[in-house]
Amino acid sequence: MTKTLLRPLAAALCLALLPVIAAAQGAEIAFGNVEQDPSQPVEVTAESLSVDQDDGTAIFTGDVLIVQGEMRLAAPKVEVFYDEAGNRIQRLKASGGVTLVSGDDAAEAANADYSVESGTIFMQGDVLLMQGQSTLTADRMTVDTRDGTARMEGRVRTVLQSND
Repeated sequence: MTKTLLRPLAAALCLALLPVIAAAQGAEIAFGNVEQDPSQPVEVTAESLSVDQDDGTAIFTGDVLIVQGEMRLAAPKVEVFYDEAGNRIQRLKASGGVTLVSGDDAAEAANADYSVESGTIFMQGDVLLMQGQSTLTADRMTVDTRDGTARMEGRVRTVLQSND
């Protein structure tokens, strides 16, 4: 082929691949097999607890396990932030290597921040999502527990399994 034919062909190929490249920047996927109700009680189990009455926080450390409905979150350390009255949990901040399980799906990341009121979990730092035999990795993942979806962003990568 001549150079005059290669240039338009390469340009057409780039234009055809543009949606695929854009999709790799962020992907919305299903997460968990049940919709989560953020008004359900939050159960926390840990090796130790320290409470700061001044700022309304509690810090759980050592094999922390948080259970809310069908969702499980595990981490070495979880900070709990309460509302101004100290009655309701507003936010959970997990660090040190976090595992989130909902239904058959599981995700791992360095850190996670769960806004209980909105039902949103933001995970960041080497996020790994496992769904059956498929895996996805990204820099960040935002889970909407109310509708059972997740959005992966930042160097999203997956290996698709064939159905042979």
